[in-house]
Amino acid sequence: MTKKDDAQAGAAPVRSRPGDTASGLSGIELTAAALSLLWLVISAAFFLFSGNEGADGLRFLLTMMVIFLPVGMIWVAALAARAARIMREESARLQTAIDAIRHAYISQNQAGGRDQQPHPSIVKKLDEISEAQKKTETALTMFTSTRAAQIAVQAAAPDPATGDQPTLALGTPADALQPPLSNADFVRALHFPETAEDQEGFNALRRALRDRPSAQLVQAAQDVLTLLSQDGIYMDDLRPDMARPELWRRFAKGERGRTIAALGGVRDRSSLALAAGRMKQDPIFRDAAHHFLRLFDKGFARFEETATDSEISDLAGTRTARAFMLLGRVTGTFD
Repeated sequence: MTKKDDAQAGAAPVRSRPGDTASGLSGIELTAAALSLLWLVISAAFFLFSGNEGADGLRFLLTMMVIFLPVGMIWVAALAARAARIMREESARLQTAIDAIRHAYISQNQAGGRDQQPHPSIVKKLDEISEAQKKTETALTMFTSTRAAQIAVQAAAPDPATGDQPTLALGTPADALQPPLSNADFVRALHFPETAEDQEGFNALRRALRDRPSAQLVQAAQDVLTLLSQDGIYMDDLRPDMARPELWRRFAKGERGRTIAALGGVRDRSSLALAAGRMKQDPIFRDAAHHFLRLFDKGFARFEETATDSEISDLAGTRTARAFMLLGRVTGTFD
């Protein structure tokens, strides 16, 4: 995502409404019109020259349906494609405006001190775009953030044709015979698939979702990443300072506080401020964050017992670990 680093506190983003991007006829409407006209010409030619002068009422009704139903379907598809394009454009515009305001706010704080109040223009612009941001950007980011995990959950679910998961003698569940989840799959699952074509990532995620403790952590991480994305906080944008594997091992053994403060390597001040504000104001986000931190503690403790230093370093670079660093600093885990 592009950031406008040169935005100033009083600079107003370019304003546009969804209707502005849809003015005039786009390629979608022209294509739909051409297809509609072509279908009507073909239909008219067929029924004019097929000798159906004596068609009764029912046949006439069916004829009208055959002619006009495909035209309606063409325009429904065209309008859906147009609406999706408008939503993407509006989402990109709103995100650019949010980024500009965030950078302006940070610059103002750095120049005037922490006690200085935000510029009135910043507050006004935030109020103007907050509602639209919730309706567009939130919907898109929640869809893209959860789509990968939802597909993998469906793939890992029991086959409806065969019923629930079979059990072995003495009530032992069938997953007891599943091989343990490898460290490599655990790390790859916590990073989530990169794209819809990331088959390796989906396979690792599917295997992790079949392991109950890992599945709980993956789902908690998915919830947290989705909630953070609603405030424009994305793990791919963070560039945390990486701690040494031995420090992670001390954390796995139960050490907390300033001695492991280097684990909280996220230094992005705007992301920290937004997450801290959300923790204070949103009880749902607060509960999800604490639940995720508890599961991460337990999951990493299990992982550390058999992990090499290289595997620990790989895990520290995942999106899930970055969320832990961010929320750990916000909740005081490293204080």
